[in-house]
Amino acid sequence: MPQPVVVVSEFMAEAAVARLAQSRQTFYDPTLVDRPADLQALLGTAEALVVRNRTQVMPDLLAAAPALRVVGRLGVGLDNIDLAACAARGVAVRPARGANADAVAEYVISAALQLLRGRAFFATEDLRAGGWPRAACQGREVAGRSLGLLGFGDIARRTARRAQALGMTVIAHDPLVEAAEGVDLVSLDALLERADVLSLHVPLTETTRWLFDAGVLGRMKPGAVLINTARGGIVDEVALAETLKAGRLGGAALDVFAKEPLDGVSAAVFREVPNLILTPHIAGVTEDSNERVSEMIVDAVLEELA
Repeated sequence: MPQPVVVVSEFMAEAAVARLAQSRQTFYDPTLVDRPADLQALLGTAEALVVRNRTQVMPDLLAAAPALRVVGRLGVGLDNIDLAACAARGVAVRPARGANADAVAEYVISAALQLLRGRAFFATEDLRAGGWPRAACQGREVAGRSLGLLGFGDIARRTARRAQALGMTVIAHDPLVEAAEGVDLVSLDALLERADVLSLHVPLTETTRWLFDAGVLGRMKPGAVLINTARGGIVDEVALAETLKAGRLGGAALDVFAKEPLDGVSAAVFREVPNLILTPHIAGVTEDSNERVSEMIVDAVLEELA
């Protein structure tokens, strides 16, 4: 086959791939991310590379792509892309800002609703076995409770609006935000102390790496729920598992992990942990958002190549 101009290394909406292929010679294989040598071999003539969060666009990959002009990111997080190295090479980086924000906001609210109800949505096997644990499944309502947001960017703001519509009070901590209508901006200490549901919306940096260790988890409001759709590595997974086992927190939902995909060792941390929702980095991935994200990146890539 002719050498590709566009390489897509992770899953993308088929219609968007077809539109790319109509304009430029395109190689699409959503499993390419798991074959780094094959990926590098395909990049010799590539002018565009389209990735999600697992493809590591680092100097060694860039060195294999001398003609590269643009990296399209099917999402918003950029910690898997060496921005400085791209800038030095004159490679544009185009994320799909806003295209999956509603999907993440809905995930946060859905997880909060489930976890605050305690065992209610975790009782299926008990009922299948003939049990009837009504008392244990009462849980709590979201109305009148507080949602804490660590970071107050676009996704957090969309989450806040949905929470307020359900009757929640919203508080947030973000040193970069000076004012937010209808939201009480508080210190990190106050956020930990007051939030019944705490949702993380910050990037993974040296400041946020392992921020939620045993000490910080211990400062959260007793019975609170923690939701992480931001990045793995912000929450100490071992410490969280132990905190949940001890009954100190009311539950947690993790969509992101320090190691992705989980392997036998990293998955073992979560065995026998109660009131825990684990999902494979899909908070921002729905059929709808995948189409929006994919079409936005096709537009961005073709714009750069033009």
